[in-house]
Amino acid sequence: MLSRRLLRLKAVKNLYSHLKSNATDLAASEKTLQHSIDKAYDLYFQMMLLIVDVADYAESRIELAKQKHLATYEDLNPNTRFVDNRLIAQWRASGRINDFAAKRGLGWAQYPELIKTLYNNLVASDYYQAYMTAEKATYRDDVRLVEQFYTREIENLEMVEEVLDEQSIMWNDDLGFALVMVIRTLSNCRASHTEVPVLPKFKNDDDREFIEELFRRTLVNYDSYMKIVERFTRNWDVERIAFMDNLIMTTAISEMINFESIPVKVTLDEYIEIAKHYSSVGSGTFINGILDKCAETLTAEGVIVKSGRGLI
Repeated sequence: MLSRRLLRLKAVKNLYSHLKSNATDLAASEKTLQHSIDKAYDLYFQMMLLIVDVADYAESRIELAKQKHLATYEDLNPNTRFVDNRLIAQWRASGRINDFAAKRGLGWAQYPELIKTLYNNLVASDYYQAYMTAEKATYRDDVRLVEQFYTREIENLEMVEEVLDEQSIMWNDDLGFALVMVIRTLSNCRASHTEVPVLPKFKNDDDREFIEELFRRTLVNYDSYMKIVERFTRNWDVERIAFMDNLIMTTAISEMINFESIPVKVTLDEYIEIAKHYSSVGSGTFINGILDKCAETLTAEGVIVKSGRGLI
């Protein structure tokens, strides 16, 4: 399922777009937010399809080698452990994955060079060679190979990012989150499964309601939350504080005020992390200091009130 950090990030980004474009249609912006969340979930499936395409490419190479006029013994008797990988076979046959991919128009057919590059990198790796030459391979060995492929070959390959940017501008910055979901899915797979345990988009209805409410309440109350920010930045030139910093702080304030079951510390930690990666240098430290003072004062004044099981 999509993590709450990703959902918070989606809220911040869509708030940024709405405010910077001087949009006035809240319903339209809410639809854009939901579309960006749907696309993040699409990426999860898109990444699961990737290893299947790499394995299919490997199988096509084997078939071509067998058809050589002067085929060698190795060509005619290839090591098929990778193309016969049982985890990949499950994903290839998965109705859940294939139906979703077909419905959403997902796949890698238009990017053969990426598949070829990933295959060549995989084959050249030590972990692949160890897997292929081991005396035997269990189902868990099959899973481990796929896990190593995703953790070692994908996130740092610039070509992957270029292709994803070409496929959807909404996938910018979502790759790491999608890969976490893929790895989590791998850990849930079993040889006995007749279907892949695909993760849901949301953990539960609370998460769905959380992102909708966070976006709406922050936008509707943005001016009043900005006044709170200004109250705690009196010694700063507010006009010179980065817009993204102000937006992150107002969204954090909105969450602290409107979601009584979410501990203040959780909110602070989440938005400080977002600031470190998506705002200016030093924003994390600055925002941390302002939000700390804000949370302490607003709690003492009774503006922030927390209760619920999540606080135990």
